[in-house]
Amino acid sequence: MCGQDRYTCVVDGDTVWLDGVNLRLQSYDTPEPYDDICGGAAEVALAKRASSRLLQLLNANSFVVQSSGKDRYDRTLATILIGGRDVGDILIEEGLARRWPDGEEFWC
Repeated sequence: MCGQDRYTCVVDGDTVWLDGVNLRLQSYDTPEPYDDICGGAAEVALAKRASSRLLQLLNANSFVVQSSGKDRYDRTLATILIGGRDVGDILIEEGLARRWPDGEEFWC
């Protein structure tokens, strides 16, 4: 998980730093880890679970990064594949994320 060092770390369930590049993982969205967002404490707890699961998946598996441009915050848009599967699909199946942009924000 990210601390002061933001070179290679997991920010949250859909954002990582990899070798100094800030990656916003596309096609899915996870809850925000702040308690003043729509879902309050339950959203924060789910956000922490999503972030921890992403960290676990990346640490336990080989993966491929496919990038495709930048978002409005200058983050590189990317997909991370483990065994040919998008990590977002794994998190969605496990109830830790929603499809983006048209999935229901169920934690609110």
